[in-house]
Amino acid sequence: MANHEEELARLRGIIDGVDEEILRLVSLRARHAQAIGEVKKSAGQLSFWNPEREAEVLQKVEAQNPGPLPGKFLRRWYLELMSACLALEKPLRVAYLGPEGTYTHVAMLKYFGASVKPLPEVSIGEVFRKTECGEADFGVVPVENSTEGMISHTLDMFLSSPLSICGETLLRINHHLLSRETAFENIARVYSHPQPQAQCRHWLEQHLPHAERVAASSNAEAVRVAAKEAKAAAIAGKHAAELYGMPILASHLEDEPNNTTRFWVLGTQRRKPTGQDKTSVLASSLDQPGTLMRLLEPLARHGISMTKIESRPSKRGLWNYVFFLDVEGHMEDAVVAEAFEEMKKASILFKVLGSYPRAQL
Repeated sequence: MANHEEELARLRGIIDGVDEEILRLVSLRARHAQAIGEVKKSAGQLSFWNPEREAEVLQKVEAQNPGPLPGKFLRRWYLELMSACLALEKPLRVAYLGPEGTYTHVAMLKYFGASVKPLPEVSIGEVFRKTECGEADFGVVPVENSTEGMISHTLDMFLSSPLSICGETLLRINHHLLSRETAFENIARVYSHPQPQAQCRHWLEQHLPHAERVAASSNAEAVRVAAKEAKAAAIAGKHAAELYGMPILASHLEDEPNNTTRFWVLGTQRRKPTGQDKTSVLASSLDQPGTLMRLLEPLARHGISMTKIESRPSKRGLWNYVFFLDVEGHMEDAVVAEAFEEMKKASILFKVLGSYPRAQL
């Protein structure tokens, strides 16, 4: 028994020493980050965030990981470390579709880390506006759900916005039923944003057919309201449950187990090629037979894969549409640039919305 306790004490002493060294090195990294910030200031550099450099560091961390910790954990840990170091230089101001506790809030934290200045906005339009006028350095908005499809408001904003898409992130959506009630039969109302409600349609019909479904402006607002009422529940994520102190009565309500939402990061920066990129464009052609085929034909001829196409009313004439396309590759890739030039000739409107690294879950 004595030998056992002595060995535990020895190993814990080693860990204490390692922890001291980690703290020393983390502090050293932070001081160097501050020094980089001073150099940037003296050079008159306005943008302190270097996403290419950040991506390079994260890739190196995963490639050089000796184990036993998984690379995904180390990537997350380093992202938070870099986020905190960047905040010592200049905190990023990030607008997102709020309020605090929404899935867009979680997506923003996943992409930028927690050491940013969050700017929750009441609508997608306000996220665009704050980013366009410079009140926010970046904006984060939802664009597509794997179950319910594209977010039309986000697409429509690009018809007039000068912003670029400079990043994307994917978030696996797990819906939970939050309530202070302890049994389903006690719940008379379920508050939810229409999107989560649609994604949990079958679960609600099976488990809460008697409950009234009440629309809310966001899942966070649904939790806020439900927390104040008896016999009420809300559909939201784990982050919202923790934020508002609401118990989780049931988990994984979503009808599709792989339910995932895609978010775009908006800004004025243009991203450099990484070799793992996609490009989003919008285009419109004359309303004549064969024009869509002529518009898309250069992609096929140049061997460029189109991963998404969506049509939206152009708002410039009756039955006139614009097409939103995602293609593999970067706008600076020679083959992509050549195909785009040909597509412009077949378009009455052609706009590259941005090239950015493909996101992974």
